[in-house]
Amino acid sequence: MKRLVVGLVLFLLAAPPAFAAEPDLPAVLAQAMEGQTVPAVGVLVIRDGVVAGQAVRGVRVLGKAEPVRLSDRWNLGSDGKAITATMIARLVERGLLRWDAPLSEMLPELAADMRPEYRDVTLVDLFSHRAGLPENVSDEVFYKSFYADRRPLPEQRLAYLRQALSEAPVGPARGEPSYSNTGPLLAAAIAERATGKPFERLMQDEVFKPLGMTSPVFGQAPGAGEPWGHVDGRIADKPFDANADFFTPAGGVRMTLADWARFCIDQLKGEEGSGKLLKAESYRQLHTPQGETIFALGWGVAPQMAGRVGPVLTHSGSDGNWFAFVALFPTGDNGVLVVANAADSMGGDAAAKSIARAVMMTLAPPVPSEP
Repeated sequence: MKRLVVGLVLFLLAAPPAFAAEPDLPAVLAQAMEGQTVPAVGVLVIRDGVVAGQAVRGVRVLGKAEPVRLSDRWNLGSDGKAITATMIARLVERGLLRWDAPLSEMLPELAADMRPEYRDVTLVDLFSHRAGLPENVSDEVFYKSFYADRRPLPEQRLAYLRQALSEAPVGPARGEPSYSNTGPLLAAAIAERATGKPFERLMQDEVFKPLGMTSPVFGQAPGAGEPWGHVDGRIADKPFDANADFFTPAGGVRMTLADWARFCIDQLKGEEGSGKLLKAESYRQLHTPQGETIFALGWGVAPQMAGRVGPVLTHSGSDGNWFAFVALFPTGDNGVLVVANAADSMGGDAAAKSIARAVMMTLAPPVPSEP
């Protein structure tokens, strides 16, 4: 089973706080790729709520000469969780869902198979990783059965969730956070039940179309002329390399950097009251950490990052074949989005983190030194 990972904060906190000049993005990408085998990387910079620059470097497929382009799609991995949470917030605003409704009420068809510890879990708990759910189901053979499953994706999700909710929790609800991909999958199934529409259609109707995002797709296998993910020095085209298609609510939507930026800019503007999708209070709900944690709803929230003053909305995502990272500074309407078509086995994560550090030096003031 592939694991959609989250990095959130710690890997960037130790960067030096000195001011930096406006980065030369192509040069930053070239330097970040030195010593790594990642085939391609990309970056987009947001300043004052608009796209200030973007660049890509490398090849779409290892061993071939076709270069990546700005119009290419990249797999966002778990960075898609914030998009799933925003779709749910739209349904909450229309009264179709409630943030505080218990899980047994929202998915009564699974109540009989649901361990009692999960019955009063809420949508807020699911997105802030405070539901006590394990990261994934423990039975890998069961998970792999979905690669050959031809049932509609909503039916596959319910089958997966029936198993997930029968497994023991890793901790109490609303206790210490425990990162879980099952939470967004449950939220997607709840939305599908409330609306009668599949998750993929809901994302189009509630997020992508209103923001003018035309590139997002959900299938895990790239089409002709698209970048592929890579793992262990090869193209990730073997069975079970990618996640099964039903898993996309937890991460795996593919889109261009420009379309990802449309979503992120809307998030930046939302708390100011100028977002297109939600009321200001709904954006604040999405961006507020729950309990004594850094976990908001689909986002991590850091007080500082890379030696720059926050707050910072952040997340990282990977299925082992791709890597993506986002850091948004709402105070200045600034942000950076970084992508790579390989992850830790080929240095995609290291290259992306290097790119992010270089850009973040220019996005917010430095954290004041201790007197």
